[in-house]
Amino acid sequence: MTLNDKLATIQTKFKSKKSRFNSFGKYNFRSAEDILEATKPFLLELGVSVKIDEELLPFASGTLPIIKSTATVSDGENAIHATALVGVDLNQKGMQTPQQFGSASSYGKKYALGNLFLIDDTADSDATNKHGKAPMAKTKNTLTSKSDPAFLKAKDYVKAGGKVEAIKAKYALSKEIEAELTTL
Repeated sequence: MTLNDKLATIQTKFKSKKSRFNSFGKYNFRSAEDILEATKPFLLELGVSVKIDEELLPFASGTLPIIKSTATVSDGENAIHATALVGVDLNQKGMQTPQQFGSASSYGKKYALGNLFLIDDTADSDATNKHGKAPMAKTKNTLTSKSDPAFLKAKDYVKAGGKVEAIKAKYALSKEIEAELTTL
């Protein structure tokens, strides 16, 4: 059985309940720890291991620090990786700096694991909770800064053969960003 087959087995059989409750937002959610706990039965059965690495990406003054979380499944010979980028909000009220980084780290781990194991969080409270606000009309995201994590993803996408037009379908690009992506 190849590593791809083993990962596909985990992806199709994976079950992780949203066993945690956010009393402020009144919703259930799952954490990175819940996801890791749910993978444990597969590790020995399939002969794989799972690990998460984190990296603080370089950032320019005045921008958010970005944590890159990489979840990896390996059979000892081959490995498959999935990543997530999360900004650290240093202006988040009620949190000290270590808590701000810890919160971003937890989110990054959760979403890297979700990307690896194909956990659909569209029905997750993080995606659906309105926090008491009325829904806004759907508009195209704007990409105007080279420090935006979406710009880094867009650059990687274009370098891997993706089309700038596909990015323009999702984002309104500044002239500077479009020129930068076009020259890759």
